[in-house]
Amino acid sequence: MSEATHDGRDPYAHMSTAGMSKAELLMASPRIFDNPLLDKLSRVPWWAPLFYLPISAWFVWQGATQMPVVLTIAMFVVGYAIWTFSEYVCHRWLFHTEFPGAIGERIHFLLHGVHHVHPSDPLRLVMPPLMSVPLMLLAYVVAMALFPTPYSLTIYGGFLFGYVLYDEIHFHLHHRTPRTGVEQTLRRLHLLHHFRDPLRGYGVSCPYWDDVFGTGYTKDDKPGEKPV
Repeated sequence: MSEATHDGRDPYAHMSTAGMSKAELLMASPRIFDNPLLDKLSRVPWWAPLFYLPISAWFVWQGATQMPVVLTIAMFVVGYAIWTFSEYVCHRWLFHTEFPGAIGERIHFLLHGVHHVHPSDPLRLVMPPLMSVPLMLLAYVVAMALFPTPYSLTIYGGFLFGYVLYDEIHFHLHHRTPRTGVEQTLRRLHLLHHFRDPLRGYGVSCPYWDDVFGTGYTKDDKPGEKPV
């Protein structure tokens, strides 16, 4: 971040976390916009993405009424698979790209940097509508353009389901105690992403893509003490 504006005012003074303990820093939810409405809209509870589930179900149903069951299931799986790949790609090449200049630095911080500074902020672990709605609308346009009806309907439903599952898993990994082997594995890998090496472990809900692209962790890797 830049140190100050030309008039000497620190543009990030409202985000100061000086004097916070480690636990407080990880959980902090600092103000990131001067505009109070924008700042409020940047925070959402964990259940907000569930809004997309009935929309997902509607698209799947619309496709299912025009296709055999087996084909409906196959198209749903295709949509889900497309989401997992999109999750990896966006996390690696969008969220972790550091754009040049002060404006680029600000964009990076708003997109993902703030999450790495305060990884357990309970109100910034799922996408706010300001981000998710445009992304899901774009996904709809792409799905309708690439796939014929009714395949496109069910594929889009599977994509939406994958997004919701990703957001809920992400929150779960930061704020719930893992009870199964799968949960423990996903949590360990995500903690490594935050506390060991942020340039690996991009697949939050789909770590198999890290294996495909060679960005996974080894069995001996252990989380550090500070967020990175």
